[in-house]
Amino acid sequence: MAQLHIPHAPHSEAWDTLSHIHISVVKMLLFYAVPLSVIPPAMIYYAGVTYGGNMLPMLSDLQLLTIGGVFFVVELVMTFVVAYLIRSLSDVIDMKPAFEDCYKLAVVVPTPLWLAPLFLFIPSFIVNITAGAAALTLSGILIFYSVPSILKVKDDNQAFMLSGSILAAGMVAWVTMMILTLMTWSFVSSSLLLLV
Repeated sequence: MAQLHIPHAPHSEAWDTLSHIHISVVKMLLFYAVPLSVIPPAMIYYAGVTYGGNMLPMLSDLQLLTIGGVFFVVELVMTFVVAYLIRSLSDVIDMKPAFEDCYKLAVVVPTPLWLAPLFLFIPSFIVNITAGAAALTLSGILIFYSVPSILKVKDDNQAFMLSGSILAAGMVAWVTMMILTLMTWSFVSSSLLLLV
């Protein structure tokens, strides 16, 4: 039977460096996750104010701030949920990585998803859908390249199996986040209309 092989990342030294740096979960949260988590809600607010009625439904400032605030909190909570899932999924290959490494993976991999909303500066639905799809794809690729070095998985087959499991869990987490955002959007657009 043929062995599965994950090709090495083009800049594997960067992954090795990231895997050897010991950054506490609190520092990763405060100096990486929080700043990047601000981008999507800020861009939703920008797009709502700038393109309201065209690309997005017309919402008031209060409604946009509420949606952005909920989305921001959900993003940060989801980093911890995904880190916990990564640690739990590691049992599949009989590993128990440090929570610090799991959290590192949970916040580094979705970087393209955090940066994709910057395309909202371009008022094109097609451009933004394309940017979102590219960000999802790139995040998926990053999982397969980062798992062996950050979680220190030596066997290629185990790395591939764990990466696939993390990808599936990450997609579920992303869909959950989008559903919560849409539910908030629906609630805010119907309920807060009475307050404005």
